[in-house]
Formats: sequence, structure tokens, C-alpha cells
Amino acid sequence: MKISMAMCKQPLPPSPTLDFPPARFGPNMLTLNPYGPKDKVVVIMGATGTGKSRLSVDIATRFRAEIINSDKIQVHQGLDIVTNKITSEESCGVPHHLLGVLPPEADLTAANYCHMANLSIESVLNRGKLPIIVGGSNSYVEALVDDKENKFRSRYDCCFLWVDVALPVLHGFVSERVDKMVESGMVEEVREFFDFSNSDYSRGIKKAIGFPEFDRFFRNEQFLNVEDREELLSKVLEEIKRNTFELACRQREKIERLRKVKKWSIQRVDATPVFTKRRSKMDANVAWERLVAGPSTDTVSRFLLDIASRRPLVEASTAVAAAMERELSRCLVA
Repeated sequence: MKISMAMCKQPLPPSPTLDFPPARFGPNMLTLNPYGPKDKVVVIMGATGTGKSRLSVDIATRFRAEIINSDKIQVHQGLDIVTNKITSEESCGVPHHLLGVLPPEADLTAANYCHMANLSIESVLNRGKLPIIVGGSNSYVEALVDDKENKFRSRYDCCFLWVDVALPVLHGFVSERVDKMVESGMVEEVREFFDFSNSDYSRGIKKAIGFPEFDRFFRNEQFLNVEDREELLSKVLEEIKRNTFELACRQREKIERLRKVKKWSIQRVDATPVFTKRRSKMDANVAWERLVAGPSTDTVSRFLLDIASRRPLVEASTAVAAAMERELSRCLVA
């Protein structure tokens, strides 16, 4: 079940856009921060399945922005269902960078990622757009932001948003999402990619949760009757669900460490009520706008203005979010 990108699938009118000037210094260019030379970067964090991709698209369509992937598995080509890559429909026309750009077998290091991400950030900024970094590989994001020579923080101001969901609620959603992935063709996708002569799952896209777990299934299914094959598949899927939830717990712990130990200023946004309402698409979407997208839009607008006392424009951004929520409710009811 993909609750995370439901907004793009609704027949809504074009979203209002908060049209800020580019965040670059240079000839004939304005800056959002008249008091300093740093460019602006938004970083969206969160455990797997919490709605990071949806929020990044929401923010990108309300500001002039482009998205840079920070999921080290999604950087690779292939296994779109297994890796839960955002679809062209879900991206709502927002350009995405570092998504499916490396060969499946390539081994991406943190240093490799930092080099690619820095180039992407500069490319986005040179077009007068706001870079939004989003993904679940927090160790790579940490390596990017807190590099040894402090180059990143000396050049960029960062706004960190954390989309959080209570773990018991997220556990149920992760389980449902794996079932939906199976319905979407995950088993067939992995089967086409599977190599009986190579059981090395330590490199490239084969490290993705949802691939190595199928090894015993594909190697044994031809020797099993229908009942035993279904039982083995069920065990494989339970292992995938367990490993995915354990990953979510580790991701959450890393974010907490960045907040408490490294003192990153991270704005937490609680999306739990959205997921508890997921049986009703209308209620979930209204809750998302009110509790996640709206407050995040307000936070980003404050960050871009860089002046806490400028209430009129901040209030305008909140008014935009409120107007979108009312329009969303009207369209869904209709």
C-alpha cells in the first residue's frame, strides 16, 4: 500500500506556488538571505515508509525546487518495486536527481555519494532552484553535511525536516506495504534479476531488503509442491517485513543520534495520525496537509526568509496550505 504519494493522484487544480527569488549570489541574481553568502538546502529525513518522498514533492511544488535522492540503494538502476522508487506519476513533474543512475552492480561508497550529491546541489542552485535532499541513508547524509573539512556547512544553510511515525503504527504499515509490493509484481521482478551462479549480496542493488531473502525460495521452489512452496514464500515475506521494520528502527535511532549527540537542529513532524487514518483516503490526505505538509511549508518559508519577524509572508504560506486543505476536502467529497 502506497499511502505516501496519494496527493498526486487526486484531480486537484494546480497548487499555489510560493515564488521566492533564487538562492544564489551572482550577477543579476537575488538572494533569500541578505545577511550572509550561504545558499539554502532542505534535507528531509525519516524511516522507510514514513512519507519522505511525498513531503519532498509537496515542498518542491510549493517552492521552486528540485529533489536529490539520498537513498543509497535507489541510486542504482533496476528493482523499482523492491526499492520502492518514486514513479513518474508520483513525482508530479518535479525533477529528481541521483535516482536510478548507477549500474545495479556498482558499489556506492559514502565518498562517491558525497561527490555526486555536491555536484547535483550546485547544478540545482545554478538553475535558481532550491535543492531538497531526501532519502533514508542517514549515514550518507551525515557524511555529506558534516564532512571533515566543514566545506558543506561553510557553503550551505540547512533546514532539516524529520517525518516521524510511531513505531507500532509504522510496523503495521510496513507489513501492508510489502503485501502491496507482492501484488505489484515484486516476486517476478526479483526472479528476472536473480542469478543462480552468484549469491553475493554484499554489493550494489543486491543489498536491498527484498532481494537476498528470496535466495532460498528460488533455489528450492522447483523441488516443492504447491503447498510447501506457498509456505516458503510466506516465510520469505515475513522475513522481508521483519528486516524492513528493523531497518526503520535503525534509521530512527540514527536520526535521534544526530539530534542528541551531534546537535543537529532537526524539525520533527509527527505523521502518525495520517497513518492511523489510512483506511479513509480523504481523512488521511486532510490530516497530511494539516499535520505534515502545512507545518513543513511554514518551516521552509521561515528558513528561506531567514528573518523570524517577517510574519506576513510566513502567514501567507500558512494560508496557502489552509487553502489547499480546503480544496482537497472539497474535491475528495465531490
